[in-house]
Amino acid sequence: MPGPLPPTEVYASERVVVLVSCVLSFLGSSLLVCTHALWPELRTRPRQLLLYLSLADLLSALSYFYGVLQDFDRTSWDCVLQGALSTFSNTSSFFWTMAIALYLYITIVRGSPTGTGLLCCFHVVSWGVPLGITVAAVALKKIGYDASNVSVGWCWVNLDAEDRVLWMLLTGKVWEILAYVTLPVLYVLIKKHINRAHAALSEYRPILSRAPAFQPRTSIADKKLILIPVIFIILRIWSTVRFILTLCNSPAVQNSVLVVLHGIGNTFQGGANCIMFVLCTRVVRTRLFSSICCCHYDELDWPLQRSNNHWQCPEPHKNKDVPGPERTKPLLSST
Repeated sequence: MPGPLPPTEVYASERVVVLVSCVLSFLGSSLLVCTHALWPELRTRPRQLLLYLSLADLLSALSYFYGVLQDFDRTSWDCVLQGALSTFSNTSSFFWTMAIALYLYITIVRGSPTGTGLLCCFHVVSWGVPLGITVAAVALKKIGYDASNVSVGWCWVNLDAEDRVLWMLLTGKVWEILAYVTLPVLYVLIKKHINRAHAALSEYRPILSRAPAFQPRTSIADKKLILIPVIFIILRIWSTVRFILTLCNSPAVQNSVLVVLHGIGNTFQGGANCIMFVLCTRVVRTRLFSSICCCHYDELDWPLQRSNNHWQCPEPHKNKDVPGPERTKPLLSST
């Protein structure tokens, strides 16, 4: 590899943009964790995997936030700590993203039963492999200041390490490139399987009176299925571009647009997942907005309702034509 490039200067405006991205990712990941904790009926196996991905993205957003805020200019103890945390969480995020795709492929395409054994394998690989790599990198003193040529102010692989390219691959890039290939292949196979299933049932649709009502919902699910690998690649590709430019010793690696795109792409994964699986998922979005509206309603009316020194929620107007809570089914599916 050619001699290292001079350090990339991260301007204040670029840091602000990346810090905002970190905050949004933190809030998005926190919202995903909260919805899983508050509503047991949403705890399906895919969303359980999404919970672990959100935890990894949460830790990643925190570590990147500290790194961008500090804008390290040398290797120090907090630089190593931040680099180790971001390396572990970022690599774990790759593994959990691929685990979700693999789980959907096994259950939808293969139709194979999945139990706790598969989940245990996901835990061992998605937490264990990143942890082992990170511990080895720290023990061998490979984590440190990287001059922001393959980062945006945070620490990663030490610029002075002779085998820095190998460790850049092991601590992130090889898994990132593997995800670029694996995710599109798995999701294309899943979508093709769903399309074949739809085609096989098409001859029965004329006699199914409710079939048209389900077509928009199916279309939305198919679009979301396509968006998962597309959004992942759009977010992550900029860090790969800067990595390749660094290997080529190209000064284009210091381009401000590339730096900002790299910073947003590495830090906004939690926010993107929140948009897709909370704000763009009707079941979760409806439940979330209903809870917010209910809380707002209670805050407006609580001073008017008091009995025996305890605050009570106002009792809704009773109407015999409107079914009570016990007569209605929750509008929540297992999606």
